[in-house]
Amino acid sequence: MWLIHKVCFVIQLFALIWSFTVVKATSTNTILIRPLKKFPSLSNSHILINVLRGGGLSLDDSDEDSEEHESSDDEDSDDEDFGTMYDLDDAEDDFVEETTISRTLLAWGKTPPLTKTYLTASFAASLYGYLINKNEFPPILTMNWKKTFSRLQLWRPVTAFLNVGPFGLAYVMTAHFVWTYMSTLERLNHDRPYDFWIMIAFGCISMVTGYGILKVSPKYLGHNLSTYLVYIWSRYHEGLEVNLFELFNTRAELLPWFFLAQTFLLEGEVPFLDFLGIAFGHIYHHCKTVGILSAPDALVEWYNGDSAAGIRDEYKKLSADFEI
Repeated sequence: MWLIHKVCFVIQLFALIWSFTVVKATSTNTILIRPLKKFPSLSNSHILINVLRGGGLSLDDSDEDSEEHESSDDEDSDDEDFGTMYDLDDAEDDFVEETTISRTLLAWGKTPPLTKTYLTASFAASLYGYLINKNEFPPILTMNWKKTFSRLQLWRPVTAFLNVGPFGLAYVMTAHFVWTYMSTLERLNHDRPYDFWIMIAFGCISMVTGYGILKVSPKYLGHNLSTYLVYIWSRYHEGLEVNLFELFNTRAELLPWFFLAQTFLLEGEVPFLDFLGIAFGHIYHHCKTVGILSAPDALVEWYNGDSAAGIRDEYKKLSADFEI
């Protein structure tokens, strides 16, 4: 029975994610009428305009019967013209077929490779912890320096960043932030993806090293990484108006601080680690701006070599979105 409840919860979680990531189609912002197939004739248009004005033609009394007959024929022909001009049935079918699931799958299919890999691995690890470990992230994947060196569990500093928190509202919001802003940053570097890889590596290494020096025990490194990415995104889009969950608008440079407030309200703790993520993001942005930080030549040569042909093909698909 408990497994059924957990599966139902995961399904509801998926539905909530879709509601955040897909723009809702409403009658006010969705055009259900297709372009004109043909224009009405000039005579019909003239008659229709005069009918709408209340009658603008002067007719003799002797022609009243014929006028009524002609006007009824004109109305029928106008209805036919409207039916041919606007294919309402086909438009309605297209609107129904464009479901939330199909649009979400389409958006997921266009997600850049590293972002897609990260989100998939994070969801798989979190789902395993939810089903097996009482909604706690798998301990074998958490950050533990002692086990990393004594037992050579070298994956821990990497897999710890998959932890964005337990399943719930906070998980949905964090996953949505990561999907939106991490994929945007990766798209912006579609022609030089190794710069994006250095960005991610710089953030991860800075957090792991910094937390170790400060003797801070990180709980949700994935959540801190998302704050780091949101800050960098906000610096590249300063002055841009951002809509938050269809509730209110704010400027891009204020978005990381909204993220800190979200952590405080949902988790009830001072977002010190998220603040460090912002600090590391500021350091990266400064180093990148002044030209201190760049991808090593060995990485660039590897990416342009034959061994990375498959990866280059994935990023070439993103390049099509930037062609004019």
